[in-house]
Amino acid sequence: MTASSNAVPVSILTGFLGAGKTTLLNRLLKDPDLSDTAVIINEFGDVSLDHLLVEASSDGIIELADGCVCCTVRGELVDTLADLMDRMQTGRIRPLKRVVIETTGLADPAPVLQSVIGNPILAQSYQLDGVVTVVDAVNGVSTLDNHEEAAKQVAMADRLVLSKATLASAEAIEALKARLLALNPRAQLIDGDTPFAGKAELFNCGLYDPTTKIADVGRWLQDEARHDHAGHDHCGHDHDGHDHHHHHDENRHGSDIRSFSIVHDRPIDPMALDMFIDLLRSAHGEKLLRMKAVVAMSDRPERPLILHGVQSVFHPPQRLAAWPDPNDRRTRMVIITKGLEEAFVRDLFNAFTGRPSIDRADRQALEDNPLAVPGLKM
Repeated sequence: MTASSNAVPVSILTGFLGAGKTTLLNRLLKDPDLSDTAVIINEFGDVSLDHLLVEASSDGIIELADGCVCCTVRGELVDTLADLMDRMQTGRIRPLKRVVIETTGLADPAPVLQSVIGNPILAQSYQLDGVVTVVDAVNGVSTLDNHEEAAKQVAMADRLVLSKATLASAEAIEALKARLLALNPRAQLIDGDTPFAGKAELFNCGLYDPTTKIADVGRWLQDEARHDHAGHDHCGHDHDGHDHHHHHDENRHGSDIRSFSIVHDRPIDPMALDMFIDLLRSAHGEKLLRMKAVVAMSDRPERPLILHGVQSVFHPPQRLAAWPDPNDRRTRMVIITKGLEEAFVRDLFNAFTGRPSIDRADRQALEDNPLAVPGLKM
């Protein structure tokens, strides 16, 4: 890669499920120096929530959804970056100073990086300016043990942001730091729980240089380049022929990892919600990779509740001042599990909210279109 004075820097913000990427992004977007930044948000799941949880809304917020980053979204990412540049060049949006791509927590970062640095058209307009990886101090070691994607996210980083350190023991933090040092000895480690200088400390990494990482990083990028040259991504898509049949590559995330959504149209009793969450995390916390939710509560339905959970650790719930979309006040939960059946979670939710269980055919129809199940109002 060679630097261009007119190229827009692109920063990759990654980290495993629940590490705190959106929280960090919210902090950064309050920095006046990032006012001319476009944010591309990728989500893993069929109901989109992250764009509601980012405390900014403008033409600079672009959402990609419905697919994992190694599949359909990867093609959309290139299209989105090209469209951003076209809108700048034609004056439809003001010039951008930076683009931040927030990846899904299940993302292997290699395809994302290769999409930016390996595309000759994008290379004329953008330059990769570093990878920022958020690491959860509470679950970090076990996550690195169990998920190859998390190890890749750390190994490819220029900056490592340690989140939730106040919730972890000193021994756990030291063990995690040792793992991070082995995976990426040159990355700058930043305490995410303390105030820091914002974009100056996290971004402006300079041109991305894989030779400063462990040897595996260069090999991963070379593997991606070979697949791109062949015209196919890892999930079997032929982007030139626009063949987007979705076939997951289990080397990216295992077949036992499931993402599904629960949509509910009536306000929920606070005690019922507490019991549902408490049972789910206490009995099956190790299988609950991530939960995000916007919940309509019966005590104050005009102020939705925001839930964030990773395994058995849930952040204190927070109330928004108002619904992000006043025309849509439904409860929406996005849940990502490993080895935990969707039907069990749905039936548990139904038991606490008073909704009768539905049969398999209706459940499949609900997944395909939550508004189209006969006799089941969402």
